[in-house]
Amino acid sequence: MAKKATKKKASTKRKTKRLSFKLSNQQKLIFGSLLIILGVLLFISFVSFLFNGKEDQSILSEFPSRQVEAKNWASQFGAKLSEWFILKGFGLPSFIFSGLLFLSGVYVTLNLKLSKLRKHWIWGTLIVIWLSIFFGFFTHKYDILGGVIGYEMNHFFQDYIGKIGTALLLAFGLIVYLAIRFNVTGDTLVSLFKRAKEDIASDFETPDNQTEEDKVVPIDNSLSEEAESIKSAFEIPLENLEPTIANHSEITKESKPKVKTEDAPEMEVIIKEPEQEVEMKVEVSKEEKSETDNLADKLVEDFGQFDPTLELSNFQFPTLDLLKKYDNEGISINQEELEENKNRIVETLNNYKIGITSISATIGPTVTLYEIVPEAGIRISKIKNLEDDIALSLSALGIRIIAPIPGKGTIGIEVPNKKSTIVSMHSAIASKKFQTSEMQLPIALGKTISNETMVVDLAKMPHLLMAGATGQGKSVGLNAVLTSLLYKKHPAEVKFVLVDPKKVELTLFNKIERHYLAKLPDSEEAIITDNTKVINTLNSLCIEMDNRYELLKNAFCRNIAEYNKKFKERKLNPNDGHQFLPYIVLVVDEFADLIMTAGKEVETPIARLAQLARAIGIHLIIATQRPSVNVITGIIKANFPARIAFRVTSKIDSRTILDGPGADQLIGRGDMLYTQGNDLIRIQCAFVDTPEVERITEFIGSQKAYPDAYLLPEYVGGDDGTTLDIDIADRDKLFKEAAEIIVTAQQGSASLLQRKLKLGYNRAGRLIDQLEAAGIVGGFEGSKARQVLVPDLLALEQLLENEKNN
Repeated sequence: MAKKATKKKASTKRKTKRLSFKLSNQQKLIFGSLLIILGVLLFISFVSFLFNGKEDQSILSEFPSRQVEAKNWASQFGAKLSEWFILKGFGLPSFIFSGLLFLSGVYVTLNLKLSKLRKHWIWGTLIVIWLSIFFGFFTHKYDILGGVIGYEMNHFFQDYIGKIGTALLLAFGLIVYLAIRFNVTGDTLVSLFKRAKEDIASDFETPDNQTEEDKVVPIDNSLSEEAESIKSAFEIPLENLEPTIANHSEITKESKPKVKTEDAPEMEVIIKEPEQEVEMKVEVSKEEKSETDNLADKLVEDFGQFDPTLELSNFQFPTLDLLKKYDNEGISINQEELEENKNRIVETLNNYKIGITSISATIGPTVTLYEIVPEAGIRISKIKNLEDDIALSLSALGIRIIAPIPGKGTIGIEVPNKKSTIVSMHSAIASKKFQTSEMQLPIALGKTISNETMVVDLAKMPHLLMAGATGQGKSVGLNAVLTSLLYKKHPAEVKFVLVDPKKVELTLFNKIERHYLAKLPDSEEAIITDNTKVINTLNSLCIEMDNRYELLKNAFCRNIAEYNKKFKERKLNPNDGHQFLPYIVLVVDEFADLIMTAGKEVETPIARLAQLARAIGIHLIIATQRPSVNVITGIIKANFPARIAFRVTSKIDSRTILDGPGADQLIGRGDMLYTQGNDLIRIQCAFVDTPEVERITEFIGSQKAYPDAYLLPEYVGGDDGTTLDIDIADRDKLFKEAAEIIVTAQQGSASLLQRKLKLGYNRAGRLIDQLEAAGIVGGFEGSKARQVLVPDLLALEQLLENEKNN
């Protein structure tokens, strides 16, 4: 008895197991996709077999072998499958099997009723068999029409019931199929024959047999019930008709017809009293165009828009194969780690009597975001204070709590993955978001926690501040920014001004000097490493900014995009100084070093550019370790709303960079926080290695380039004696008078000349420079007045006389 009971229990368990077997939605998607792919593969193999089947016959005996190459589009596997199904199987009707597989995948993926799918398979298989026998009836050898099965089945039937019997059997099979599948009956066949008979009879009738009455076709004016109801709705009784011309006073403001529906609430429709009509003559006048506009339109018609890329029309953008692909790029889901972290988070919160209604996880390249929804009545601050406790329970490097997540009613806990994945520059550049972006200066920074490529527009930022401790990825981030622009913008559209106090980080970009870099006219190298040249370059950029604003003012444009559009449409005359303006991106690595060595001389032009340069297409990217007040002043920092923070060591440093905490909880190696003045977004920076940058710059540098780098306006420094005027012919008209004033007063200052000669500061400063070049006054000494080198007027006369004689 006991054995019977155990057997019953075992059988019931088996039954329950069979009943409980059910695929999850994820498994259905995977299995359905597999069936769809198999169906497509089968179809491709069959189609290819029709063209290449004979050529593949010789290699099928060697299948499978890597030494032979099949002509089939699905290679050896496709060739073998096609032989089995078409030649040795059912012939051409085998195509139906590929359709059935595809249909099965659709049914499984979309979670449709499988009972219908079962019917499709039964009827589909029967049609395949019938068609195979039908095609085999007309063949005299093994052929692709009916295959081996069709040919052999025909021979089998013909041996017993002959050819006529086989034909009748096929006809019977067709009748059975039509009767069961499409509910065809004898009545439908009779009605079909009657209709055909009437059509034939009407075609053979002669017009002489018809009488006049027969020729008249009666027209039925009666309407259907539905049409009558529609007609009655539009009919108006005669007694309700009013004159067509009515006084406006009859229509009052009180007329408020109400529209009611069963579900929706009542809605009042108010008809306002019409105002008195006033006759008005409308004259359509053609818009007068200026002569320049007409000329521009004509030029555009004749020559098309101006193309700035025409000089380097054969320029090829870097290819994706120059960037490295990594083996561990795909995100691997560690189910055990996720479950373990979830349990520990829930357990830690339960210890402090914090209940959770739901928890979900979003896996990123380096960090997993756990979103929790706390029970009603629990304070968010209570969860925020448990940051260290949760980190302790998870044994994590450092967690970050976002409470609440902006735009969601959840609290986020970011936990670093035990095994992080590399975000390559290849995956960021190859992403659809970057490739299809229509931004002016698109930059692929990396990937977010939700594994989406983060693409931002430098033109909208308008300046970017990058900060973080040493070795956390600032220089790699700069390379990622520059690489993004090289992959997207033509050399005619963007130019880089690179400042590298380290002298080793940006030197690779020297190879693209004549394509993408900008420099001062006298400088030999485009990448600036000397601090004194940095000052001249920044001041030169300020002159470029002022010149561009002058061009925009003359062209009546507000920004560089409008100006360039107008120039492309040939509405601006190059003879007036107008030209196509490329974007200029100033990149400064280790800005703190410049401030320490140059101080205010760097700060002033940077502040000017940060405040004004956005509209004319000059954008700044500044990298520093800690943007404190003595490094980046409040004026500069206010114009850098876009910030990137890599890992720092303290919360104070994080607040200095981001004006809030978070950067101290990052895990390093490219893990960063990005903000554009609102929310913080955690991103894993795209990794671009030195060999990759070298390959890209070599690819670009090997192509045809401009004759020289983009030349910035010349800047003559006021403090450097070597750049001063020494040519007598170029001296100011007031030079002699100014020299006499300086020698008489024995005080070399520009303010003295301003007062005595009633000059502006610029002209007075220029005179001081000329006096220094002539050896009348000494060099610049800061706030002190310059030393006068000529003792009296007599010595001055002698000095000037000697200059004339020489």
